[in-house]
Amino acid sequence: MIHQIKQSDLPKKLWDLIDAALRGEPVFIERDGKALVQLTPLKQMFHPRKAGSAKGMIKMAEDFDEPLDDFAAYMP
Repeated sequence: MIHQIKQSDLPKKLWDLIDAALRGEPVFIERDGKALVQLTPLKQMFHPRKAGSAKGMIKMAEDFDEPLDDFAAYMP
């Protein structure tokens, strides 16, 4: 089903049109009898994070906790 709505009717029907667009239905907003805008849902760019997904990919150097030479002047 194609939804086509006049700009003046938009405030009353906005959430219904958003729901229709999320269901994959084409939604057009028109002014003066001409379609101006099409509502399309955004694709989800981010995937939910999964704990442990980088396991084995990160290595820490053996001397990770050792003081850096650059800070020797500040060390006691």
